[in-house]
Amino acid sequence: MPQNIIKKTPVTKLGYGFISAEYLQPNEDEYKLRNKQNKSGINYRCLTAYEIEALVHNRNTSDDWNSIYVSEAFNPELVKNCKFYGLVRIGKLEPFYLGFSDMKVAVGLYNSTIISSDLGDNICIDNVNYLSHFIIGNEVIIINVDELVTTNHAKFGNGIIKEGEKELVRIQLEVCNENGGRSIMPFNRMLPGDAYLWSKYRDDAALLEKFKQFTEAKYNNKRGYYGKIGSRTVIKNSGIIKDCWIGEDAYIKGANKLKNLTINSGEKGKTQIGEGVEMVNGIVGFGCRIFYGVKAVRFVMASFSQLKYGARLINSYLGNNATISCCEVLNSLIFPAHEQHHNNSFLCAALIMGQSNIAAGATIGSNHNSRAADGEIVAGRGFWPGLCVSLKHNSKFASFTILAKGHYPTELNIPLPFALVGNDLTNNNLTIMPGYWFMYNMYALERNTWKYVDRDKRFEKIQKIDYHYLAPDTLNEIVEGLTIIEEAVGKAYFTKQHQATNNKEAIITAGKQLLQNNQASTINKLEVLLTGIENSKRKVVLNKSLQAYQLFQELVSYYTAIQLIGTIQQQNIQSFESLQAIVPNNLVRTQWLNIGGQLIPFADVENLKNSIKNGNIVGWDAVHNWYKQQGNRYDSQKLHHALACFAEVKQVNLKTCTATEITQLLQAAITTKEWMVKGIYTARAKDYNNPFKKMVYNTNEEMNQVIGKLEHNSFINEQNEALVVFKQEVAAIIEKLS
Repeated sequence: MPQNIIKKTPVTKLGYGFISAEYLQPNEDEYKLRNKQNKSGINYRCLTAYEIEALVHNRNTSDDWNSIYVSEAFNPELVKNCKFYGLVRIGKLEPFYLGFSDMKVAVGLYNSTIISSDLGDNICIDNVNYLSHFIIGNEVIIINVDELVTTNHAKFGNGIIKEGEKELVRIQLEVCNENGGRSIMPFNRMLPGDAYLWSKYRDDAALLEKFKQFTEAKYNNKRGYYGKIGSRTVIKNSGIIKDCWIGEDAYIKGANKLKNLTINSGEKGKTQIGEGVEMVNGIVGFGCRIFYGVKAVRFVMASFSQLKYGARLINSYLGNNATISCCEVLNSLIFPAHEQHHNNSFLCAALIMGQSNIAAGATIGSNHNSRAADGEIVAGRGFWPGLCVSLKHNSKFASFTILAKGHYPTELNIPLPFALVGNDLTNNNLTIMPGYWFMYNMYALERNTWKYVDRDKRFEKIQKIDYHYLAPDTLNEIVEGLTIIEEAVGKAYFTKQHQATNNKEAIITAGKQLLQNNQASTINKLEVLLTGIENSKRKVVLNKSLQAYQLFQELVSYYTAIQLIGTIQQQNIQSFESLQAIVPNNLVRTQWLNIGGQLIPFADVENLKNSIKNGNIVGWDAVHNWYKQQGNRYDSQKLHHALACFAEVKQVNLKTCTATEITQLLQAAITTKEWMVKGIYTARAKDYNNPFKKMVYNTNEEMNQVIGKLEHNSFINEQNEALVVFKQEVAAIIEKLS
């Protein structure tokens, strides 16, 4: 029995019947949607007898010359050796050549098969073996392409189904979990927050149904939409391009296969796709760059993200301003500002909340510790697993966790932020050092904040993203981390004293007294252990507990001072009384969520969900408008949260404190800022003083030529200048308030 079904149809039917009769309304033809899509404004006319004669003379053929329509400025001498089928409409062709980069091509249609398509003004189509059902803009260059085709059920990467299709053909992204339990339906302009909300709240069936309705409402389920190639787009030397909607000014060269895609490009960001790329079932945002052997299947790339050098992105959402190269990412939801650019790293079934960096050899989700492929990894902002780190599902990490090189054989739950996690192989312990970044690598911590802001190229920042390492999410982790450290130190103290107690309050009180009274001599003799961190029987040792505790307390004060300074400047507060007036009467620390990179109070997210379910917010555009409104409220909400954290940790309510106490808080912020700037310099200076760093250079002059002089480091100099300005601003504020 034949396996390939070959249907024989009269050639006179080629190019017609794009939409079968069963999907057409009475008095509706197959060109209704095509005519609606074509917004070129070109006035078409029939060919003249002379033009037909010239076309035939130039070895062109058509099943029906009366089905060829052209603009007034059509030149038949610029159409050679082409086959036309169905209704074809051609814009003006003038004796010019189009130059792009080093390529120069003559305007016209040459050596191509063109079926039922609309062609804009002054385009070049040369050696396109099969072009079917596309609407092409002006000054487009398409040369040496095997197949450019659109089917009548094209969805252009969106998670919808067309008339007559079964649910099983719907494209969904199985993010965060390989079993599909967190599947989402992709759609053009999908934001990271959309993907997170949809994937997270799987226990809310009504909410999920609304999200499905929002997505389907964005698109018509009618069959018969044509593919699009926007003006000034260049496509050359490529294989198969099928069911694609391509924006303006895109550049596609040497791609193997592009199928069922929306490729956004234009003034908001030029998108480029290069050699050996294969992409199927996805959305590509504005300003994306995809090069050199990339494979992407069932995906969304948000604006200004990159895939390079053989990267594989499957069943995943990649956030804005992110780069993945030389590695494999499966079933993951990645928030903006992600870096993963080493040949053998692997990321699977993970939620990565932005500002992250995955090192070479890291296998994040290397296998499952359960009986099925249903594990997950959740990593807060600033996640940084080191070289050859191997992690297991399920694991969870607080913000700015850095993992030292090593194999972590069981599940981890790291609640302490800014922590260095490592294996003590000699003693077979897991070690955790909270606050590591501030103690030993302030340069990287501060520079990354600057870097992510500088690289945020989003043209429309619908979701407001706070790239600073101190923000409501990390402050909550710091405040909760203080209690964790107090309890651990208290337990260690009772153990050392051979006193057994299960009174958690007493344990925390004992630890708090030791830490707040700076009892270093006592604490340093304790073996401070944590529980509930690793799913194993080995010890989890908390290192530098006193230093971390003091650091966290100082950061709470510093963060509060920074928010006060910003508010005083923005609102032009002129007196101490005016400052106290903006402090709420009831200060309660609230929980915050990272919704696609945007930090939003938990209560507000709950209100959003309820508003969606009760019909007060309808459609994705309304959800996006809600993100904007939340962004407008962020600074005031952040201030109130900072004040609540300060009141909880320091037991001081700024509503009732004195001007002197405010002055002391601001002056303390200068002290903190000074050691931070010094730490930035010290961390970088290590690279100049380390003899093992210097040994590859014969002289200091050679080293300075290669890596630059330390005193010329622009980032360090900017930080020093910012410190001077900060001191001046604080001094001016103190004078005003006093």
